Amino acid sequence: MTAGLYGCSGSAPGTRPGASTATSPHGEGVSPFTGLPAEPAPVLAVKIDNVPPARPPTGLDAADLVYVEQVEAGQTRLLAVYASQRPRTVGPVRSARESDLELLRQFGRPALAYSGEQSALRPLIDAAPLFPLTPGDAPGAYFRDRDRPAPHNLYVRPERALAAAPEATKAKDIGFRFGPAPAGGRPVNEHTVRYPAARFTFTWSEGDRRWNVAMDGTPTRTADGDRVAPRTVVVQNVDVHPSRFRDRGGSVTPYTETVGSGTALVLRDGRGHEARWSRPSADGGTTFTTPAGQPLAFAPGQVWVVLKGR
Repeated sequence: MTAGLYGCSGSAPGTRPGASTATSPHGEGVSPFTGLPAEPAPVLAVKIDNVPPARPPTGLDAADLVYVEQVEAGQTRLLAVYASQRPRTVGPVRSARESDLELLRQFGRPALAYSGEQSALRPLIDAAPLFPLTPGDAPGAYFRDRDRPAPHNLYVRPERALAAAPEATKAKDIGFRFGPAPAGGRPVNEHTVRYPAARFTFTWSEGDRRWNVAMDGTPTRTADGDRVAPRTVVVQNVDVHPSRFRDRGGSVTPYTETVGSGTALVLRDGRGHEARWSRPSADGGTTFTTPAGQPLAFAPGQVWVVLKGR
């Protein structure tokens, strides 16, 4: 597979300025999640803690795709999706939320690694098209790091977790397109997304051609010291409303709607592009288009989707 199929940051040969150059991710040997060369592999989603006591994360830089979701008390958690790579360890792993079930339906029937759930949510998880992998479902896949404080010390071994879900769906088209950047956009050096009790800042690194991530003002590095730096960041404006669930402290769990349509900001190659997103049904993927209705291409590489209440 040649690199030119998915393009770089310049215009494709023979393409007029402003024309859509987004390509389909159906090419053999190319990941539909990143637009990079990859062999077909089952999808493993991992719910990752990201409050200060849980940092630094492990294995986050190896994810194809990272979603940021709001949880109780205005905090956030990450849902990292793996297919192209399987790091030895990922975590810290935390509990699932109802919003995860709708979000993951576009992946077919993936495996979901998480620490547990409240009892009222388990019937919904069992009915969802996914393979739930808690420590009780795949005990050999998890371990606790005794050098870190509980509950921020549970980790999963992806290879062992997927062994407990041999029929997990392989990576498939979820609506993303990769290729040269669209015309226009505005220069962006830094962009911050704020939640009631958390904030994410994405700073463009021209030398690395990536967006360096900072959480609550601190640069995000993995346990190995590597910067977490996606090629594309999507700030997806969604409806967030109270669910019927509460956490142990009595705080209402927010529900994030990812089926529907709305606006988004796509950050790639040091520019911000206004976009529209559309996901008509839970079983279908999410498409991103320019204001003119053309597919909006992402830069090949890791993608972050920041789900922000509108």
